[in-house]
Amino acid sequence: MPLRKNRIQQLRIIVEEKKTCFTEDTFEQAVIELFENMGYTHIYAPDMNRTDYSRPLLDDVLRDCLVRLNRSLPAVAIDEAILKLNDFDAGSLLQKNMVFMDYLQNGITVKYAVKGEERSSVVKLIDYADADKNDFYVVNQYAFVENGNNRRPDIILFVNGLPLVLMELKSPSKDEVGAENAYNQIRNYMKDIPSMFYYNAISVISDLSTNKAGTITSGLDRFMEWKTKDGDYENTAYAQFDTFYEGMFQKARLLDILKNFILFSGDGQKPIKILAGYHQYFAVRKAIEKAKIATKTDGKGGVFWHTQGSGKSLSMVFYAHLLQEALDSPTIVVMTDRIDLDDQLYTQFARCAPFLRQTPVQATSKENLSKLLDGREANGIIFTTMFKFERGEKPLSERRNIVVMADEAHRGQYGFDEKIVIKENEQGEKEAHTVIGNARIIHDALPNATYIGFTGTPISAKDRNTREVFGDYIDVYDMTQAVEDGATRPVYYESRVIKLHLDQNTLALIDATYDALEQQSDAATIEKSKKMLGQMESVLGADSTIQSLCEDIVNHYEKYRANLLTGKAMIVGYSRPIGMKIYRKLLELRPTWNEKIGVVMTGGNNDPEDWKEIIGTKSYKEELARKFKDNDDPMKIAIVVDMWLTGFDVPSLATMYVYKPMHGYNLMQAIARVNRVFKDKEGGLIVDYVGIASALKAAMKEYTKRDQSRYGDMDIARVAYPKFQEKLQVCKDLLHGFDFSGFIGGSPLMMAKLVTGGVNFVLDAKAPKRKDLFLREALLLKQSHSLCSSMTTEQERHEAAYMEAVRSTVVKITYGGSGGKTLSLKEINAQINELLKASIQSQGVISLFDSKKADENISLFDPAVLDEISKMKEKNIAVEILKKLMAEQVSLYKRTNVVQSQKFSEKITQLMNSYYNGLITNEEVIKELLKTAQEITELYNNGKKLGLTQEELAFYDALTKPENIKDFYQNNELIDLTRELTEMLRKNRTIDWQKKETARASMRKMVKHLLKKYKYPPEDYDTAISTVISQCEMWTDNMVV
Repeated sequence: MPLRKNRIQQLRIIVEEKKTCFTEDTFEQAVIELFENMGYTHIYAPDMNRTDYSRPLLDDVLRDCLVRLNRSLPAVAIDEAILKLNDFDAGSLLQKNMVFMDYLQNGITVKYAVKGEERSSVVKLIDYADADKNDFYVVNQYAFVENGNNRRPDIILFVNGLPLVLMELKSPSKDEVGAENAYNQIRNYMKDIPSMFYYNAISVISDLSTNKAGTITSGLDRFMEWKTKDGDYENTAYAQFDTFYEGMFQKARLLDILKNFILFSGDGQKPIKILAGYHQYFAVRKAIEKAKIATKTDGKGGVFWHTQGSGKSLSMVFYAHLLQEALDSPTIVVMTDRIDLDDQLYTQFARCAPFLRQTPVQATSKENLSKLLDGREANGIIFTTMFKFERGEKPLSERRNIVVMADEAHRGQYGFDEKIVIKENEQGEKEAHTVIGNARIIHDALPNATYIGFTGTPISAKDRNTREVFGDYIDVYDMTQAVEDGATRPVYYESRVIKLHLDQNTLALIDATYDALEQQSDAATIEKSKKMLGQMESVLGADSTIQSLCEDIVNHYEKYRANLLTGKAMIVGYSRPIGMKIYRKLLELRPTWNEKIGVVMTGGNNDPEDWKEIIGTKSYKEELARKFKDNDDPMKIAIVVDMWLTGFDVPSLATMYVYKPMHGYNLMQAIARVNRVFKDKEGGLIVDYVGIASALKAAMKEYTKRDQSRYGDMDIARVAYPKFQEKLQVCKDLLHGFDFSGFIGGSPLMMAKLVTGGVNFVLDAKAPKRKDLFLREALLLKQSHSLCSSMTTEQERHEAAYMEAVRSTVVKITYGGSGGKTLSLKEINAQINELLKASIQSQGVISLFDSKKADENISLFDPAVLDEISKMKEKNIAVEILKKLMAEQVSLYKRTNVVQSQKFSEKITQLMNSYYNGLITNEEVIKELLKTAQEITELYNNGKKLGLTQEELAFYDALTKPENIKDFYQNNELIDLTRELTEMLRKNRTIDWQKKETARASMRKMVKHLLKKYKYPPEDYDTAISTVISQCEMWTDNMVV
């Protein structure tokens, strides 16, 4: 066993040293070895004696396992279960996968007759209680054929004959391919061989340095790493590849994930399949163990602190699901302190009802809550706000297996204390009232329940009540870890208070308001703060201030944020009247924005009539929420006051304009609206108009030490802007020797010339490291600029736009578009124009490639296109375009024509090596590449002249490769042999030829027999036969059955 570990360590070192001998195949073997170490049985698929390549299941293994795991059931029940596994009702791939996951997690309900009597039973697919009773196989190169598509995924994990995990690996030693290519390949497999994915639970993409898992609905940004084997995530910034595999796929761990940590969520129209992250898995498991103890002891289930945006609501669903088994049918009460949060959380749980195996219920009133709890003996997931609990004569339930899950458990609502409050009655007489803390009321109603608190922000050190109710932290997943894992994005801060021209007295009033908010503990302070808040209303609501605010928001949004991602932004208003003023002023400044802006706030009975139409009904607000979450909807800006500031997720939202003093957890909850993960979003930006900087700093003091050091200062002026300036200077240094100063203020033609000139400079073979360095640094420049573009000078903005245009063009020329798709010159032109328009409001249309054929995908076989490329002034770009075209053509040949692919591959490699080593100039390499392109074109024409298809021409080339061989045969004899050989292979082809040695041997025998018939080859030409056999093997390896 240690020997294997050492070998894996050596493999890791090889990759780090970038030794090109570390191929995809070597990596595949390393992963297989890891699985063998974990007790999986390895099978090399071509040795399996399969006859039917359209079967995704290992049928014999499946039947044996089902019989073994369901000994009490008759054969007819097993047959019925297998029939259901093979025959899903009509529906999409996702719908079939949902049905299968239900079978996998809960078993298959079957009906069958015994002596004429109908019976019903559940057939288990997996023994979740004892991992060793299941069969685990790691299978590589499992060929699968569907709809004429023959595909061979790298590795599939079969459990009891079911293909539950599909892995796509990429070579660690190739810079141009990686985990993203693996992701694209899996997406293509889903289209080409969908049946394999009916049974897929987990998909894996891996290139050794990046190892991630996701589901059939996960976008690339939702494939996540698994960074720990045991739940300790203190040192997980750079997890090793074996941590990923051993952390997720130990047998018992994998079964636990399959049963308890994969669910479907989302509405019925568009469900999404969710695989828990490692932080959710380990935290929920800890919380379950804590609950088992708490129900028997003090009822303190602990506090579950996972930073906002890292999937806390789903962790609550996973926890509720597991509790039902752990505590023997408990009643679960999910409690929030706000109606809108209650609605949001209830909706999340309701969407997961099949996973929870019961439908949650929402208490509609205090009486309804009492009715739902009173006398209930078991089960039930009940949603309520804390204020629906009333002080009663007797407890609602004294059962111990009740678990109260409190969301946002830190808001100071959970006091135990009784207070005497003196108020005046209607007659003006003072009366004393006893006010009892909510925690006391809830505890009296459910005295023996267990209480667990879920929070996205830390519990204040001063908050003893929360700890008294729930106990200490069970698990902490802080901002630093969440950002490192890609579960959330960092949040940055930009102050624009100065743009409102507020006087010193007003600023002092704002500061005093924050102090009052911090200390709202006794009646006198609350009264004082009410007066201050009244003053704030008049100051922040002044017409001149609202005018300045809205003008600045419009300017900032249009210049720097409208073209970022989907352009979604949120404006937080101080109060409902101020929110309404902002809405009207924005429409006054931008009358065409009526579809772009929406107001989201609670309505009141005394609201002015003209407010009601704008605020709308509950269903109107739900429609606004749908529109704001839809990235393609024209609604881009939401004006809010209190609603949507907690528990409302729009991943593409990247900008929040704050015009409301907030502090502590309310502030941290609000700003977390912009920290969600979305595509290449660098981070969220908080634009501050009311001086929240000190409140941010104060709130951060409750966070972990590393959060404080990393995010204690979020100000873009001190964090993102210096980083941007540094990266801009690095990019300029890398372009030293090329003068692009004419780009700023230049005509469209000048701009185009300077972009292509810059690309040409970056691609110069005499500076081989320049391209990779520039691509890396320019990407970092782009990311930092997305955060601080409002602070940059006009010159910096233009320079950054220039760098991004060059970077983007280099990437598109050398690597192609998304998913490696080749882009036409027209597409590159269009994309660069969009980029410049968005970043520097460039009005002119620049044309980098003024090609008559620019709107077509470039063809090697079009002399006009080749002529244009040869005349390009930017010779380095011409070399790259030609090299890419040639490489694509040779890769096509590699799948069909052994002779020509070898010939051209060697020729192009030799040419490019000579060029990169400075032995020939770019003009010479272009000339030679064009000559080679001409040869490839002539080859196509040769086939046509001989009356052969491209497929037949490949065999003809193999037969005629040996020098002077045509002297021994008439050309029509060679053509007859070619056609007969091709036809014979086509008629007798079988997928076994691809990998199985015995089948390959019989194919070789058949080929040799035919060659003998034609007396081929002549004496002393023994090597000729191996060329023909190689061509036959290549053809079979790439055929479609």
